[in-house]
Amino acid sequence: MTAAAATKQAQGVFAAHQIAALAQGGAIRPVAPLAPGQIQPASLDLRLGRRAWRVRASFLPGARSVDEAIERHALHEIDLGAGAVLETNCVYVAELMEGLALPADVAASANPKSSTGRIDVFTRVIADRASAFDTIEAGYHGPLHAEISPRTFPILARAGSRLSQIRFRRGHARLDDAAHAELHARQRLVSSETPAFCGGVTVSIDLAGFGGGLIGYRAKRHTGLIDVDRTASCDAVDYWEPIVASPGGELVLDPGEFYILASKEEVVVPADHAAEMTPFDPLVGEFRVHYAGFFDPGFGMTEVGGKGARAVLEVRSHDVPFILEDGQPVGRLVYERMAERPRDLYGSGLGSNYQAQGLKLSKHFRDPR
Repeated sequence: MTAAAATKQAQGVFAAHQIAALAQGGAIRPVAPLAPGQIQPASLDLRLGRRAWRVRASFLPGARSVDEAIERHALHEIDLGAGAVLETNCVYVAELMEGLALPADVAASANPKSSTGRIDVFTRVIADRASAFDTIEAGYHGPLHAEISPRTFPILARAGSRLSQIRFRRGHARLDDAAHAELHARQRLVSSETPAFCGGVTVSIDLAGFGGGLIGYRAKRHTGLIDVDRTASCDAVDYWEPIVASPGGELVLDPGEFYILASKEEVVVPADHAAEMTPFDPLVGEFRVHYAGFFDPGFGMTEVGGKGARAVLEVRSHDVPFILEDGQPVGRLVYERMAERPRDLYGSGLGSNYQAQGLKLSKHFRDPR
C-alpha cells in the first residue's frame, strides 16, 4: 500500500510519515522546501515568512481573508528577512511559509511550540475566514498566518523561525472518559495512584519542591532579548527568579506575572496516541495553564522503561492574586488516537529538547543549577 493510500484510509491524528505524504501530495504547500526536523512525530512545525505587520489589536478575519483584515488593522509592515525585534505587549501578524490545500475529510489544529510557550510568547494560527484561532476546517485551501504577542520577554525572530506547530487529523480521534481509563489500565498514563478521568486525565501542581526545595521560576521584567532560534544562548539568572517551596506548600500567583512550574504526576504518551493539555478552565481558578499544549507520541517513554516525565506548566494569573496549593488540579491532559504509529517517537534521536524532563526552562537558557 502506498503512503498516499494509507493516509487516505487512516482515522485519527496523522503521524510524521503521513504528514510527509500530505506534503508530497500537495495538501501542504510551503513556499520553500520543508526543512530537516520540521516534521515531528505527530505535528509539523510552521515557519514564519518574510513579512509581518504590527497591528493595533488581535482580530479574527470573519468573512474576510487575513490579508484583507491586515489592510484594515495594520500599523506598519516589518521585514523578517534579516530578523526583527518583536516587543512585549504588542500584537503582530506574520505570514507563514506553509499554506494548505487539505482534502475534504482532513482538518487541522495548531498550538504554540513548547519553547514558545515557555518564554511567554502567545501565538495563534489564523486561517482565512476563520471564526476561531488555531482551528483549520476540513478541506481548507489557503494561506496561514500567525498572531504573535510576546508577553514578558522581547524576542528576535526571523523568516524561518518556528513558533507554532500544526496537527492533522481525519475523523474523531479524541478519547472519552471511559477510553482514557481503559488506556490507563493498559499503559499507565500518569503516576498518580488514583487518577481522575473527567474530560481527560487530571494533572495537578507540584509545590513540594525538586532539588534544594525549588518549585519553579518567576519571570523577570525588563530583560534583554531572546533570539528564538538560538539554543542555550541566555543566562537563566538574567531572566528568571527561582521560587522555593513554602512550609505550607502554597504559592500566591501575582496578577500579570508569568511562572514556570511542573506537574506532580509523571506523564507518558503511548506510541499509538498523542495528547494535548486543555486550555484554561475557569472552573479550577482564575489562571491559565500551559500555552503549548501538544504532547507527541513517546513523550515520557525512555529506553529504560518509560516511567514518565513531568509536564512543565506555563502559568499566568488573571486579574486577582490566586493561591495554588500543592497537589491542586490545574489542567487536563486529553489523549487522541493516532491514525498510524509513528516510525520515530518523541526523544528517539529527533533532538527532542524536553524528553525525561523535570522542571525545565526553555531551550534558550543555560541550565541555572
